[in-house]
Amino acid sequence: MLNTSLKRDMAENRVLIVGLGKTGLSCARYLAKKGYSVAVTDSRVKPPELDTLSNEYPDIAVFTGGFDPDAFGVAEQIIISPGVSLDEPIISDAIKQGANVISDIELFSQYVNAPVIAITGSNGKSTVTTLLGEMVQRAGLTAKLGGNLGTPVLELLSDTLSDASPDNVKPDFYILELSSFQLETTYSLHPIASVVLNVSADHMDRYRDISHYLDVKKKIYQGEGAVVVNLDDPLVSSFSNDFSNNFSNEGSSENKKSDKNRKIICFTLNEPGDAVYGLRKVAGCNWLARGEENLISETDMKIKGKHNLANSLAALALAEAIGLPLEKTIPCLSDFRGLPHRMQWLGNYNHVDWYNDSKATNVGATVAAVGALTGKVVLIAGGEGKGADFSPLKKIVEQKAKAVVLLGQDAELIAHALGSNVKVVFVENMEEAVKSANELADEGDSVLLAPACASFDMYGGFEERGLDFMNIVTRLYD
Repeated sequence: MLNTSLKRDMAENRVLIVGLGKTGLSCARYLAKKGYSVAVTDSRVKPPELDTLSNEYPDIAVFTGGFDPDAFGVAEQIIISPGVSLDEPIISDAIKQGANVISDIELFSQYVNAPVIAITGSNGKSTVTTLLGEMVQRAGLTAKLGGNLGTPVLELLSDTLSDASPDNVKPDFYILELSSFQLETTYSLHPIASVVLNVSADHMDRYRDISHYLDVKKKIYQGEGAVVVNLDDPLVSSFSNDFSNNFSNEGSSENKKSDKNRKIICFTLNEPGDAVYGLRKVAGCNWLARGEENLISETDMKIKGKHNLANSLAALALAEAIGLPLEKTIPCLSDFRGLPHRMQWLGNYNHVDWYNDSKATNVGATVAAVGALTGKVVLIAGGEGKGADFSPLKKIVEQKAKAVVLLGQDAELIAHALGSNVKVVFVENMEEAVKSANELADEGDSVLLAPACASFDMYGGFEERGLDFMNIVTRLYD
């Protein structure tokens, strides 16, 4: 039940934070330290950060268990957490009534005190963000990383920290991983460099269609900073034409300018043109290259798969955009081991390789993961599909998979999309999935967890799902 004194309390709390997860808590902390009057509301009876907020700021009004129109009616500013849709009736009504609805990223944009590099895409965001952070560090500079990856952005700002905190320093850069949800209500972020890595159908339960999703993604290119473009993604290139009439691999991207005077740097998995980042075959091996200059062999890199080659090329392009020298960035590519739950190699057991790609929460990520492996694959997939079209899985599964083990809410939908040309096994939980995959895999095969779905039907998040998978695999071979 909502507090009966809601309307009276809200009259003194003109900023309303909607959602009390990590993002909502960071907003409340930031605004309270800035001296704003704040109230928080959440549709859940006991949101994740309720106890923390109540302990730290007992005077902040918190209303849970539903959204009351009175709260929205008197709020001068509404800060919406990424998990709350703008199509939520009370939110859409507030917008129609002229409410100013913003994200924590927008609030961050109004106070940020150093250049921002912004990274979005359906897949690869976390890898590129982390790799670029290591490149900045190798170049002798400092960066703070956050957003959709790890730390909420407002907690990165030095003015939220105590004077004694070792983190209370202004960095050279902020590197932000941004989801489409965060970009929906962000208006004044003007990154020094930005990229949409790729676009595949994701979150179709939240967006009307792929065009709607694209429109949200391209908000990351606001401002006049450098634009990094994936030449291989037709959807990305289609809206990147806003900045140049000709994104061509044959032409130079160096210092290419549009009428907005923006530098454009391109990358591709094909042979690169002048000053474009791409791949070149040398003695049968892929080399990452910039124009005619070969930079590093794929064999000298620890992260594997074409999607990780694309991620590496994107990081190099962003590094160039912010002025990092190649002699500092290239060594990072040989040292970088990737991130947990992202094509994470767990080991070779009984001559079978096991991979944890729990972060593959959409169809495009799973297609890339299966395609990255050599030999036959036993794929473990399933979960909450978010309204996705699973049909793009069919081709790669027929080419590479020995069998598919399915679990979770949308297992039947995936099986229907795959058709009858591949063996499908249904299981109830991850324990059964690992045991079935172990029985199906032969010497030289790989077992891959790449669900193509969110985890929330069975787990608290992809990390929890990946850890469960890893623990079960470890127990199996102890």
